[in-house]
Amino acid sequence: MGKSKQPVAAVTLAALMLASCGGGGSSTAGSGGPVTVTPTPTPTPTATCALASRQAFAKAVIDEWYLFPSDVANVSAASHSNVQSYIDALVAPARALNKDRFFTYITSIAEENAFYASGSSAGFGVRMTYDAAGQRILIAEAYESAPAFAAGIDRGTAIVAIGTNSGNLRTVASIVATEGTAGLTNALGPNDPGVSRVLRITDAAGTRDITVAKADYSLDPVSDRYGAKIITEGGRSYGYLNLRTFISSADDQLKAAFADFGARGVTDIIIDFRYNGGGLVSTANLMGDLMGAGRAGQLFSQTRFRANKSAENDEHRFTPGSQSIAPTRIAFIGTASTASASELVINSMLPYLGTNMTLVGGNTYGKPVGQIALDKTECDDRMRVVAFATANSTGAGDYYDGLAPKIANSCAAGDDLTVPLGDPREASIRAAIGFLSGNACTRRIADASVGPAARSSGARLLAEPEMLTPERPSAAQRELPGLF
Repeated sequence: MGKSKQPVAAVTLAALMLASCGGGGSSTAGSGGPVTVTPTPTPTPTATCALASRQAFAKAVIDEWYLFPSDVANVSAASHSNVQSYIDALVAPARALNKDRFFTYITSIAEENAFYASGSSAGFGVRMTYDAAGQRILIAEAYESAPAFAAGIDRGTAIVAIGTNSGNLRTVASIVATEGTAGLTNALGPNDPGVSRVLRITDAAGTRDITVAKADYSLDPVSDRYGAKIITEGGRSYGYLNLRTFISSADDQLKAAFADFGARGVTDIIIDFRYNGGGLVSTANLMGDLMGAGRAGQLFSQTRFRANKSAENDEHRFTPGSQSIAPTRIAFIGTASTASASELVINSMLPYLGTNMTLVGGNTYGKPVGQIALDKTECDDRMRVVAFATANSTGAGDYYDGLAPKIANSCAAGDDLTVPLGDPREASIRAAIGFLSGNACTRRIADASVGPAARSSGARLLAEPEMLTPERPSAAQRELPGLF
């Protein structure tokens, strides 16, 4: 970048860029062993850490960096009792235009650093969906190092009742009837280590009550069970990669997966982003490099800031390494939970693969923008502000309505929670294999599933699971919709 490039909070801007569904992270955190995160208490008000000072910090960041400066409201800080409500009021005009869907927010420095280093979080360690028809919670994914998996909860398990003890269990149906789905979040309790709940679950083994205590755990971004594998059928081999989130601890796992694909001569690839809410731009660029054999120096992605910050504009050109491959065909699996850094990768590969690439499943979230981070350290405040837009090599980046309208040969498929991830019997993986083997898709992703209007009206494609999401998600929950 040019000499006029300005430092951000004494850290290079590139080190803090993030593309995620609802929130951010910082690649300034180390990438070593597991990090234990302890929920950060409310900062003690001081002369430099009073509410007014924190609000002023947030406003200054928005004034200097916000990507949509003409869409910022003039509101009184004094009329807001917390920092986030003030931020929400400031960016309300951009939100009304579908440009900033709660992407600008205040969060904890310590919590974010822990998550982006190694996926450290606290909770049960499962992704939950709400099944309105069945009046139950269904598990979409369970993390191997977390308490729920150890207690026997995995993908497809149903939670039908929740209590703090066996004597006060309430059914999911009764909770929703009286409190709405927000009541389920309340019933599950805060994501603090030691918080315990009795859950009535149903799975292949029957119905039973179990007690699970939340704990700190580190998320494995590429599962040892199904994260990277070769699927062989009909005399052909397909590489399968399921990336849970874009964090720095994924980098070596991604290199290993693509090195294995290359060693086996596999060039038809399934990349499963169905629950991936985004994360670090640096890891997204690495994925591009790993699929960029023979494309050294060609443009992968572009980053564009507001006009008076154009000195910060950047681009990433393919930098293939020894693990890189040249894919013949790619089938990306997506849902409404597939966002930002995931969308960046899909969009950036489209000019190079054209009709040899597809989107399978449902439409993606629609977030062609990303955040930078500036810190008010004494308050443990990290301000995440939408500051840049992303585009591919052709300049295409306007996909606020998701990527399905941009991919002519997209292929509609369900997300079958009764079948393990990575299993070729699962509906979206089955459709992906069909595309890679040369079969025509029977149904394009429906227009009804495209855009914010359809999402807000509840239209979902082929009974796509509805992620259970708290009103104010944590750093981990922003990147992993449905995480508890």
